[in-house]
Amino acid sequence: MIRLAALAIGYAFGLFQTAYLYGKMKGIDIRRYGSGNAGTTNTLRVLGTKAGLIVLAGDILKCILAIVTVRLLFAESHADMQYLLAMYAALGAILGHNYPFYLGFKGGKGIAATAGLILSFHPAFIPMGVLIFFGIFFTTHYVSLGSLLVYAGFIIQIVVMGQNGVFGMSQPLLNELYGIAAFLTVMAYWKHRENIGRLLHGKERKTYLFKKNKEAIDLNAR
Repeated sequence: MIRLAALAIGYAFGLFQTAYLYGKMKGIDIRRYGSGNAGTTNTLRVLGTKAGLIVLAGDILKCILAIVTVRLLFAESHADMQYLLAMYAALGAILGHNYPFYLGFKGGKGIAATAGLILSFHPAFIPMGVLIFFGIFFTTHYVSLGSLLVYAGFIIQIVVMGQNGVFGMSQPLLNELYGIAAFLTVMAYWKHRENIGRLLHGKERKTYLFKKNKEAIDLNAR
């Protein structure tokens, strides 16, 4: 039951669709432009750097708030499960982001929300996430490639840290933790399956922070 509670709390936070709501403020449905994805990258490409950074912050924050809320509620009563429950909260937030029921289960791809997981789960994950993502992004300008490699690094690091006693959990709980991390990784790769195909064929779209992207629209011209 405690696991379901953490999952439900996370899903509730994940339902705050930052890209969709920001787009509506600008008079558009972001899902009808660019890649059709209600996430940070598509917002940045379509509405510009400022919009992309606002959406990024919102999507990161909702996962952080989900994890913080679950820890405040259950950390004392379930101290031996605090990392596992935090992972359930993150799973819920990412599912809510990717599959919001009130938008016909059409949301984003969960990468910005995953950044919230990496930033708030354990401090040791932050350097890995930052170095891998920004190293790849600023080298190639492929957001998808950076995101996928972050997930690969994340699941490796969580197993290594878990087996070295960092999370202070029994092996059955650790196995459950690894299972959720693996599910999140598989879901991320599935959501990026078209990106993977384009990467393999050299046709993936590049994203730029400080110059206009091809998908950008002029709201004043609408």
